[in-house]
Amino acid sequence: MTEFKRIPPQEAQALREKGAVVVDIRDPQAYAAQHISGAKHLDNHSIADFIRAADLDAPLIVACYHGNSSQSAAAYLISQGFSDVYSLDGGFELWRTTYPLETSTNAAE
Repeated sequence: MTEFKRIPPQEAQALREKGAVVVDIRDPQAYAAQHISGAKHLDNHSIADFIRAADLDAPLIVACYHGNSSQSAAAYLISQGFSDVYSLDGGFELWRTTYPLETSTNAAE
């Protein structure tokens, strides 16, 4: 894959069930309030460490608020060597309405 693919929550959920990593690029307060269960929070401060430690060939799903910023982040991750990157269409907001039981708060994880 030389570029990321946009996928709906249903495809993202299927990939999660197969072990895909989910990263959330929303602001820390939004992530702390609620996020996709098991998602890792990424920001400008943590992304370099994440990239160094990551399996570049593992499927990676990028989530933001509505699916716009995640496209830029997904393209960036492809440029950093990731080979299987997806942008979550509709972002966390669509995920939350599609899979309300597949969300967590920091206190719950």
